[in-house]
Amino acid sequence: MKRIQDFKVAGYTWLNRDSYLIELESEQDLPGIAPGNFAEIKVPGNPGVFLRRPFSIFDVDYDYRVLSIFIKIIGEGTRALGSLNQGQPVSLIYPLGNTFSIPEKGPVLIIAGGSGMAPFLLLGKKLKERSVNATYLLGGRTSEDLHMIETFSDYGQVFASTEDGSAGTQGVVTDHEVLKDKTLPFRMIYTCGPDPMMKAVARLARQRNIPCEASLEHMMACGFGACLCCVTETAEGKNVCVCTEGPVFNVKNLAWQI
Repeated sequence: MKRIQDFKVAGYTWLNRDSYLIELESEQDLPGIAPGNFAEIKVPGNPGVFLRRPFSIFDVDYDYRVLSIFIKIIGEGTRALGSLNQGQPVSLIYPLGNTFSIPEKGPVLIIAGGSGMAPFLLLGKKLKERSVNATYLLGGRTSEDLHMIETFSDYGQVFASTEDGSAGTQGVVTDHEVLKDKTLPFRMIYTCGPDPMMKAVARLARQRNIPCEASLEHMMACGFGACLCCVTETAEGKNVCVCTEGPVFNVKNLAWQI
Protein backbone atom coordinates (compact mmCIF):
# COMPACT_ATOMS: atom_id res chain seq x y z
CA MET A 1 0.00 0.00 0.00
CA LYS A 2 1.38 3.40 -1.02
CA ARG A 3 1.83 5.95 1.74
CA ILE A 4 2.56 9.65 1.92
CA GLN A 5 4.39 9.96 5.21
CA ASP A 6 6.87 12.11 7.09
CA PHE A 7 10.08 10.46 8.25
CA LYS A 8 12.84 11.97 10.36
CA VAL A 9 16.51 12.06 9.43
CA ALA A 10 18.23 9.50 11.66
CA GLY A 11 21.73 9.94 10.23
CA TYR A 12 24.08 9.67 7.29
CA THR A 13 26.78 7.31 6.12
CA TRP A 14 29.07 9.08 3.67
CA LEU A 15 30.66 6.70 1.16
CA ASN A 16 32.80 9.28 -0.63
CA ARG A 17 32.66 13.02 -1.25
CA ASP A 18 29.52 12.84 -3.38
CA SER A 19 27.73 9.61 -2.38
CA TYR A 20 25.97 8.76 0.84
CA LEU A 21 23.30 6.73 2.56
CA ILE A 22 20.60 8.70 4.32
CA GLU A 23 18.80 6.84 7.12
CA LEU A 24 15.18 7.89 7.57
CA GLU A 25 13.23 6.86 10.67
CA SER A 26 9.47 6.34 10.80
CA GLU A 27 7.21 6.68 13.82
CA GLN A 28 4.97 3.99 12.31
CA ASP A 29 5.64 0.36 11.47
CA LEU A 30 6.92 0.05 7.92
CA PRO A 31 4.93 -1.74 5.24
CA GLY A 32 6.43 -4.64 3.31
CA ILE A 33 9.02 -3.37 0.85
CA ALA A 34 10.13 -5.51 -2.09
CA PRO A 35 13.45 -5.44 -3.98
CA GLY A 36 13.12 -2.86 -6.74
CA ASN A 37 10.65 -0.61 -4.91
CA PHE A 38 11.47 3.08 -4.76
CA ALA A 39 10.45 6.20 -2.86
CA GLU A 40 9.66 9.74 -4.00
CA ILE A 41 11.36 12.17 -1.62
CA LYS A 42 10.44 15.83 -1.21
CA VAL A 43 13.45 18.05 -0.60
CA PRO A 44 12.48 20.12 2.47
CA GLY A 45 13.16 23.80 2.92
CA ASN A 46 14.38 24.40 -0.62
CA PRO A 47 11.95 26.38 -2.82
CA GLY A 48 14.26 25.94 -5.81
CA VAL A 49 13.62 22.19 -5.80
CA PHE A 50 9.87 21.74 -6.09
CA LEU A 51 9.66 18.27 -7.67
CA ARG A 52 10.13 15.11 -5.64
CA ARG A 53 13.18 12.98 -6.37
CA PRO A 54 12.95 9.19 -6.96
CA PHE A 55 15.38 6.83 -5.21
CA SER A 56 15.60 3.07 -4.93
CA ILE A 57 15.13 1.79 -1.40
CA PHE A 58 18.56 0.45 -0.51
CA ASP A 59 17.79 -1.27 2.79
CA VAL A 60 15.07 -1.65 5.41
CA ASP A 61 15.27 -2.21 9.16
CA TYR A 62 11.76 -3.17 10.24
CA ASP A 63 12.69 -3.44 13.93
CA TYR A 64 13.96 0.14 14.12
CA ARG A 65 11.57 1.38 11.37
CA VAL A 66 14.40 2.82 9.29
CA LEU A 67 14.76 3.11 5.52
CA SER A 68 18.20 3.55 3.99
CA ILE A 69 18.41 5.39 0.68
CA PHE A 70 21.55 5.57 -1.47
CA ILE A 71 22.06 9.01 -3.00
CA LYS A 72 24.71 10.31 -5.39
CA ILE A 73 24.99 14.09 -5.59
CA ILE A 74 24.19 15.22 -9.13
CA GLY A 75 22.37 18.49 -8.53
CA GLU A 76 20.84 20.89 -6.05
CA GLY A 77 18.21 18.44 -4.76
CA THR A 78 20.56 15.58 -4.00
CA ARG A 79 23.05 17.99 -2.43
CA ALA A 80 20.34 19.47 -0.21
CA LEU A 81 19.23 16.04 0.99
CA GLY A 82 22.80 15.43 2.17
CA SER A 83 22.82 18.47 4.44
CA LEU A 84 19.68 18.03 6.53
CA ASN A 85 19.77 18.13 10.31
CA GLN A 86 19.22 15.04 12.39
CA GLY A 87 15.55 14.83 13.32
CA GLN A 88 14.44 17.04 10.43
CA PRO A 89 11.21 15.79 8.80
CA VAL A 90 11.28 14.50 5.23
CA SER A 91 8.16 13.61 3.23
CA LEU A 92 8.14 10.32 1.31
CA ILE A 93 5.71 8.63 -1.05
CA TYR A 94 6.49 4.92 -0.84
CA PRO A 95 6.72 2.04 -1.56
CA LEU A 96 6.36 2.59 -5.31
CA GLY A 97 7.07 0.40 -8.30
CA ASN A 98 7.22 -3.30 -8.99
CA THR A 99 9.78 -5.92 -8.01
CA PHE A 100 12.27 -8.36 -9.47
CA SER A 101 11.29 -11.92 -10.37
CA ILE A 102 12.90 -14.55 -8.15
CA PRO A 103 13.66 -17.92 -9.81
CA GLU A 104 13.05 -21.14 -7.91
CA LYS A 105 16.76 -21.88 -7.96
CA GLY A 106 20.02 -20.27 -9.01
CA PRO A 107 22.57 -19.28 -9.79
CA VAL A 108 21.77 -15.71 -10.81
CA LEU A 109 23.95 -12.81 -11.95
CA ILE A 110 23.58 -9.19 -10.82
CA ILE A 111 25.37 -6.53 -12.89
CA ALA A 112 25.46 -2.96 -11.56
CA GLY A 113 27.18 0.15 -12.82
CA GLY A 114 28.00 2.88 -10.29
CA SER A 115 24.90 4.00 -8.40
CA GLY A 116 23.00 1.21 -10.17
CA MET A 117 23.89 -0.96 -7.19
CA ALA A 118 21.13 0.79 -5.16
CA PRO A 119 18.28 -1.74 -5.68
CA PHE A 120 20.45 -4.82 -5.27
CA LEU A 121 21.04 -5.17 -1.54
CA LEU A 122 17.38 -5.95 -0.89
CA LEU A 123 17.44 -8.29 -3.88
CA GLY A 124 20.48 -10.08 -2.46
CA LYS A 125 18.70 -10.52 0.86
CA LYS A 126 15.62 -11.95 -0.85
CA LEU A 127 17.73 -14.33 -2.95
CA LYS A 128 19.59 -15.55 0.12
CA GLU A 129 16.29 -16.03 1.95
CA ARG A 130 15.17 -18.25 -0.97
CA SER A 131 18.54 -20.10 -1.05
CA VAL A 132 19.30 -18.77 -4.54
CA ASN A 133 23.03 -18.32 -5.14
CA ALA A 134 24.02 -14.92 -6.54
CA THR A 135 27.09 -13.46 -8.21
CA TYR A 136 27.59 -9.68 -8.27
CA LEU A 137 29.50 -7.74 -10.91
CA LEU A 138 29.97 -4.16 -9.68
CA GLY A 139 31.49 -1.60 -12.02
CA GLY A 140 32.56 2.03 -11.93
CA ARG A 141 34.87 4.53 -13.55
CA THR A 142 37.21 4.49 -10.53
CA SER A 143 37.42 2.85 -7.12
CA GLU A 144 35.49 5.86 -5.78
CA ASP A 145 32.44 4.58 -7.68
CA LEU A 146 32.43 1.18 -5.96
CA HIS A 147 30.43 1.04 -2.75
CA MET A 148 29.53 -1.45 -0.03
CA ILE A 149 31.45 -4.38 -1.53
CA GLU A 150 31.88 -6.03 1.87
CA THR A 151 28.15 -5.65 2.52
CA PHE A 152 27.21 -7.21 -0.82
CA SER A 153 29.65 -10.07 -0.21
CA ASP A 154 27.34 -11.30 2.57
CA TYR A 155 24.81 -12.17 -0.14
CA GLY A 156 26.93 -13.57 -2.95
CA GLN A 157 30.30 -13.68 -4.64
CA VAL A 158 31.41 -10.18 -5.68
CA PHE A 159 33.63 -9.17 -8.60
CA ALA A 160 34.59 -5.57 -9.34
CA SER A 161 35.68 -3.66 -12.43
CA THR A 162 36.92 -0.10 -12.84
CA GLU A 163 37.64 1.66 -16.09
CA ASP A 164 40.93 3.09 -14.76
CA GLY A 165 42.02 -0.13 -13.05
CA SER A 166 42.13 1.43 -9.58
CA ALA A 167 40.11 -1.49 -8.15
CA GLY A 168 39.22 -4.95 -9.40
CA THR A 169 39.63 -5.76 -13.09
CA GLN A 170 40.43 -2.91 -15.46
CA GLY A 171 37.74 -2.21 -18.04
CA VAL A 172 34.00 -1.79 -18.24
CA VAL A 173 31.91 -4.19 -16.21
CA THR A 174 30.40 -5.84 -19.31
CA ASP A 175 33.90 -6.95 -20.37
CA HIS A 176 34.57 -8.82 -17.13
CA GLU A 177 36.05 -12.31 -17.35
CA VAL A 178 32.95 -13.80 -15.71
CA LEU A 179 30.97 -12.91 -18.83
CA LYS A 180 33.42 -14.55 -21.23
CA ASP A 181 32.38 -18.05 -20.13
CA LYS A 182 30.35 -19.21 -23.15
CA THR A 183 28.19 -21.46 -20.97
CA LEU A 184 27.18 -18.73 -18.46
CA PRO A 185 25.23 -21.05 -16.17
CA PHE A 186 22.92 -18.34 -14.79
CA ARG A 187 19.15 -18.73 -14.67
CA MET A 188 18.52 -14.98 -14.46
CA ILE A 189 20.46 -11.77 -14.99
CA TYR A 190 19.54 -8.52 -13.23
CA THR A 191 21.00 -5.15 -14.14
CA CYS A 192 20.83 -1.46 -13.23
CA GLY A 193 23.01 1.44 -14.27
CA PRO A 194 23.66 3.64 -17.30
CA ASP A 195 21.52 2.80 -20.34
CA PRO A 196 24.48 1.79 -22.59
CA MET A 197 25.64 -0.69 -19.94
CA MET A 198 22.17 -2.16 -19.45
CA LYS A 199 21.68 -2.50 -23.20
CA ALA A 200 25.01 -4.35 -23.44
CA VAL A 201 23.88 -6.67 -20.65
CA ALA A 202 20.52 -7.20 -22.42
CA ARG A 203 22.34 -8.08 -25.65
CA LEU A 204 24.52 -10.59 -23.83
CA ALA A 205 21.49 -12.13 -22.10
CA ARG A 206 19.69 -12.52 -25.44
CA GLN A 207 22.74 -14.14 -27.05
CA ARG A 208 23.00 -16.64 -24.18
CA ASN A 209 19.22 -17.15 -23.95
CA ILE A 210 19.08 -16.06 -20.29
CA PRO A 211 16.10 -14.08 -18.91
CA CYS A 212 17.15 -10.56 -17.94
CA GLU A 213 15.47 -7.85 -15.89
CA ALA A 214 16.57 -4.22 -15.79
CA SER A 215 15.71 -1.52 -13.28
CA LEU A 216 15.47 1.69 -15.29
CA GLU A 217 16.92 4.90 -13.89
CA HIS A 218 14.47 7.46 -15.30
CA MET A 219 13.42 10.81 -13.85
CA MET A 220 10.15 10.06 -12.07
CA ALA A 221 8.76 13.29 -10.63
CA CYS A 222 5.41 12.10 -9.34
CA GLY A 223 5.44 8.30 -8.97
CA PHE A 224 1.83 7.97 -10.14
CA GLY A 225 2.13 8.24 -13.93
CA ALA A 226 0.66 11.75 -14.06
CA CYS A 227 3.64 13.90 -15.04
CA LEU A 228 4.82 11.69 -17.95
CA CYS A 229 8.48 12.46 -17.18
CA CYS A 230 9.47 8.81 -17.25
CA VAL A 231 7.86 7.40 -20.39
CA THR A 232 9.69 4.56 -22.13
CA GLU A 233 8.80 2.63 -25.28
CA THR A 234 7.93 -1.06 -25.22
CA ALA A 235 8.76 -3.68 -27.83
CA GLU A 236 5.12 -3.42 -28.97
CA GLY A 237 5.52 0.28 -29.72
CA LYS A 238 3.54 1.46 -26.70
CA ASN A 239 4.66 4.22 -24.35
CA VAL A 240 4.47 3.33 -20.65
CA CYS A 241 5.41 5.14 -17.47
CA VAL A 242 8.42 3.64 -15.72
CA CYS A 243 7.07 4.68 -12.31
CA THR A 244 3.82 2.71 -12.66
CA GLU A 245 4.80 -0.14 -15.04
CA GLY A 246 8.33 -0.50 -13.67
CA PRO A 247 10.94 0.43 -12.74
CA VAL A 248 11.78 -3.27 -13.30
CA PHE A 249 11.25 -4.56 -16.84
CA ASN A 250 12.06 -7.79 -18.60
CA VAL A 251 14.38 -6.47 -21.31
CA LYS A 252 12.56 -8.45 -24.02
CA ASN A 253 9.60 -6.13 -23.44
CA LEU A 254 11.60 -2.94 -24.07
CA ALA A 255 12.16 -1.24 -27.42
CA TRP A 256 15.92 -1.49 -27.11
CA GLN A 257 18.01 -2.03 -30.21
CA ILE A 258 19.93 -4.98 -28.85
